[in-house]
Amino acid sequence: MKKEDHTPQRFESLTDAHRFFNIPPPKHPLISLLNGANNTTVVETIPHRHVLSFYKISYKPKLSGKIEYGQDYYDFDEGGLLFAAPGQIIGGKSGSDTACSQYSLLIHPDFFLGYSLAKKIKQYGFFSYSIKETLHLSEEEKNTILSIFNFIESELNARIDDFSHDVMISQIELLLNYANRFYKRQFITRKATSNDLLQKFETILNAYFDDEISLHQGIPTVSYFAEKLNLSPSYLSDMLRSLTGQSTQQHIHERLINKAKEMLSTTSLSVGEVAYALGFEHSQSFSQLFKTKTHLSPLEFKKSFN
Repeated sequence: MKKEDHTPQRFESLTDAHRFFNIPPPKHPLISLLNGANNTTVVETIPHRHVLSFYKISYKPKLSGKIEYGQDYYDFDEGGLLFAAPGQIIGGKSGSDTACSQYSLLIHPDFFLGYSLAKKIKQYGFFSYSIKETLHLSEEEKNTILSIFNFIESELNARIDDFSHDVMISQIELLLNYANRFYKRQFITRKATSNDLLQKFETILNAYFDDEISLHQGIPTVSYFAEKLNLSPSYLSDMLRSLTGQSTQQHIHERLINKAKEMLSTTSLSVGEVAYALGFEHSQSFSQLFKTKTHLSPLEFKKSFN
């Protein structure tokens, strides 16, 4: 019996994607908008697992089913916006209904070259969010997003001139900024869940130092806590920032400095021993961070208690 091939379908270009769906090639080699209403083959033939070499922003209406994202799945029972970055594995899950797109905007990274968005787009956390964090849209928000998709579609179908690229970049940035705003709203409306996340994070953070995990694993990392909470690092930071105004890294540093103050003021451990206990390989790195945060060196702080 032939073994089933689970190798993801790779799309190296927008033209590859159009060819796979048997639709006309894109009018621009670096940007394309697929309208599900006009391209039913896109709905019917989405490969179960695929890897893109370009950004993808899709609006999916209310549909049942799940769609694979990395090692987990988006839940599309309520529909919403999906974001994928180059190199990510995404696709339908066998045995479930496919979550089909009404619109899919495909953008090759080269389209952003020469614009600040080339760097800024990597700062939008939702391109790396994990399971269950589809951006769910209210009716008003949906209309806002769809109006931008419609404008982009009209612009792509219009005659290209000297301003076309600038206009498209501004519309993409507008789309991303609205998505950012709506995600923040989503965090606020999930306050109970968010508070539960904060409590779990603080429990794990405290245990890292109280149980001396730092002795074996070194300085705590954002990835460590994200993995423990089954979230992506960027999503965890955005959730914490929406609740407390601080990112995950800032929370880690704050707890680390507080623990250092406790050890320096209540024990006879040297600065080097405290640094080692907190997971630092070099005491100089610890001293530099401590002074940056407290405006005192660890030794000066310790002497103030003697």
